[in-house]
Amino acid sequence: MMRTGGILKLAALVSVFLLGVFLAFELLEINMDFSLENMFATKPARHKCGLSKLCPEGHFSFKMASGAASVVGPKICLEDNILMSGVKNNVGRGMNFALVNGKTGELIKTEFFDLWAGDVNDVIKFLKTVEEGTVVMVATFDDAATKLNDEAKTMISELGSSSIGSLGFRDNWIFVGGKGIKTKSPFEQHIKNNAETNKYEGWPEVLEMEGCIPQRKD
Repeated sequence: MMRTGGILKLAALVSVFLLGVFLAFELLEINMDFSLENMFATKPARHKCGLSKLCPEGHFSFKMASGAASVVGPKICLEDNILMSGVKNNVGRGMNFALVNGKTGELIKTEFFDLWAGDVNDVIKFLKTVEEGTVVMVATFDDAATKLNDEAKTMISELGSSSIGSLGFRDNWIFVGGKGIKTKSPFEQHIKNNAETNKYEGWPEVLEMEGCIPQRKD
C-alpha cells in the first residue's frame, strides 16, 4: 500500500512540475514572444536610420517620411542623425528642406516654407543660396503646392525632380536631389490627393523612402 501511495505521490509531483513548466513557457511566449526559433535566431543588425540594408562605402544612409495629414510633421534622417522632425520642432506646413554637404554629410541648414499662406518668393530666395554640390532633401506637410509658381518649380526641377511640375494641393511628396545634378534623381515619391483613395479624409497616405546617397568626391 505504501509503495503504491509513494508512486502516486511521485506521479502527482511530476504532473504538477510539468504543468508548471508548461505555464511558464506559455507566459514567456505571451510576454516575450518566446520560442525555440527566437532562441536560436540571429538578431538582425541595425543599420543607420533604421534602413533595411547596409549602404556601401562612399554612400550616406537616409530615411525620410512626409507629413501625416495636418497632424504629424515629416521626418528626415541622414547617417543616423535626425535632421528634421516634430520632436526637434523644426518642421512646418508646406515644404521642409534639409541642406547637406555632399562631401561630408554634415548638415548645412534646415528650413520650412508655408506654401498655403506664405510667400513663394521666400522659397526662391532660399533656393538661390544653395551651393554647388549640396544635397537637397525635401518633404511636404499638409499643403505644399498652393503658392508654388513656375519659377520655383523650375528651380526644384533643376535639382533633379521629375514630379514637382505636377505637385498639387495637399499632395504628398518626398525628394532627395542636389545642386549641379546632371540627371533626374532616383530618390523621389509623389502621391496625389484623391478623395476616392486618400487614407485620411482630406489627405493621402504618408510616403516613406530610404536609400543610399552617393558621396560627392570632387
